[in-house]
This record gives sequence, C-alpha cells and structure tokens, in this order.
Amino acid sequence: MRPGIDVECREVGLRDGLQIQTTFFATEGKIKWLTDEVGAGMPEVEACSFVPPKLLPQFADAKEVVAAALKTEGSIISALSPNLRGAQDAFAAGIHKLNYVTSVSESHNMANVRQSVDDSVEGFKRIVEARNTIPGAENVTLATGLSTALGCTIEGQVSEDAVMRLAERFVEAGSTELMVADTVGYANPQQVKSMFKKVIAEFGSTVSIAGHFHDTRGLGLANVFAALEAGCIRFDASLAGLGGCPFAPEATGNIVMEDLVFLLEGAGLKTGVNLDKLVAIRETVEKYLPDETLHGMYAKAGPPKGFVPATNFAAAAE
Repeated sequence: MRPGIDVECREVGLRDGLQIQTTFFATEGKIKWLTDEVGAGMPEVEACSFVPPKLLPQFADAKEVVAAALKTEGSIISALSPNLRGAQDAFAAGIHKLNYVTSVSESHNMANVRQSVDDSVEGFKRIVEARNTIPGAENVTLATGLSTALGCTIEGQVSEDAVMRLAERFVEAGSTELMVADTVGYANPQQVKSMFKKVIAEFGSTVSIAGHFHDTRGLGLANVFAALEAGCIRFDASLAGLGGCPFAPEATGNIVMEDLVFLLEGAGLKTGVNLDKLVAIRETVEKYLPDETLHGMYAKAGPPKGFVPATNFAAAAE
C-alpha cells in the first residue's frame, strides 16, 4: 500500500475496458490515458494483456504501451496474462505485477480461457516457476483473480466453499494477491460482505485481498462499500465504466473509477487520486472511442456544493 492512502484503486480500463472493443484504441491514445492516470495519482494501472495479437488485436502494442508506462513514476504497472507464454513476455517487458485469472465456475473458465480450473491452477504454477527462475523477474508480484466468485451466468450461484478452496490452491501455489470478482454483476451487498469476511479472515494476514465489481444490476458501488465494511481496501474500476464480461448478457461494464474515487473520498478515505484530473481523461477516451457510451454519474453531475476530498492534494504538492 502506498504511504498516505487508505484505499488502493487500480485502473483496469486499459485492459479490461478495451479487450471487448472492436475499434482499435490507438497506441498514442493508450499511452496518454495511462500517463495521465499516473499523473492523477492512480496507485496501480493494468496496462494491457499479453496475448497473441491474432486473438486480441487490441493488445498488439502491449510491449510499446508497457515501455511507455515504465517511464512514469509512482504507480504499479501491471498486466494480465492467461498463460506461461504471455507471462514470459510480460516479465521480459519489465512489468511490476502479473495478473492471472481463473473462474471459480468450471463452465465459465472453459468458456473464457478454454481449459479446466485444474489446468488453470497448474498453468499458474508454471508461471510461478518461471518468475522464480527468469533473471530480473524474481521481484514481480503475482496476483490471481477469482472470477465468477459471486455468481456465474452459466452455472448460476457459486458456493463460498468453492471460492475458498480455489483461493487456498492459489495461495499455496505462490500468489501474493487474491482478487475476488463479481465478474457478471450478480452479487448483492449482504453476499459480498459474507464472502469478503471469510476470504480476509482466512488469507488476509498472508496475502493482499482486492475486489472487482461490475455494475450490471446497479449494485456495484453498494458492493464496494460492503467489501469495505468486511475489511477490503483494494478495488478495481474502469474509467467511464468501460468493459465487461463477454459472457454476461446486457452487462454495463466495470464500476466507474470516477464514481468509486468520489465514494471513497467522500467517506473520508484517502485514495491519492485527483478527481478533477481523472474526469479530464474522459476526453481522451471520447477522442479514440467516439461511438462508445461513457458511464459515470460524478462526471455528469460534478461535486456537491462544499465537497472536500479526503486526500489533501495541496499538501501533497508541497
């Protein structure tokens, strides 16, 4: 956790937000977006995904984007990889953190990454081994996302026991962060609070715990607050709410980063993120995705009269 903040936000729009876009977001636009997010104080930015360009042409420029990202200072630069080959490319690019995702739901994992959950766990073990043996990669943080941890469009309800078993397997394999994800927007606050209490109680003393929520049914920020009450202090979000799971019909995307920061700062929790600078980045997204609907109520309505963020940016600039 960066000194001076209470809750750590991670921008996932450049990866999760863009991966389902059919329009290629120009490289210079990605670099400007990322650079401006770091300049706004974002603690972590997920810059891209290391996958074959023929599968996801959107990330054909992954190495170039990461190279530009590493020239910035003050933020963790992470990337997602679904397999060993992508992880090796990510390590070679010099990323700070590698994100690896496996669905708790067997059916969703097969649809999403075309392999069983067991095979995904074994794949992660190979990545851990590579990280430990590749010169220069030994300090890369390995984070695992537990997708569909709070419901699945294919299988329906997902049991807490199944989540806990998969979490244990990843911690034993070498993960240092668990990201619990409501991938398809099924969760409600009571369910979230129960799940996060269990995960934090069991694993929170040894690994970091993060939350990833979607606003498919309008409960994204309510679920964030439930996770906060359970003790979670790390959250994913996407600028303008871009993104979403291709296996979640009518999904509206990730929770909106601007609204998340407003919620946290208004609750007296320091994020280190400047809301005014964050909202201004939407212009870059509009420029390169002119036909995309941008979500977010804070950007639309602005701050309430007398609003004072918890983070004192004047003091930070001194």
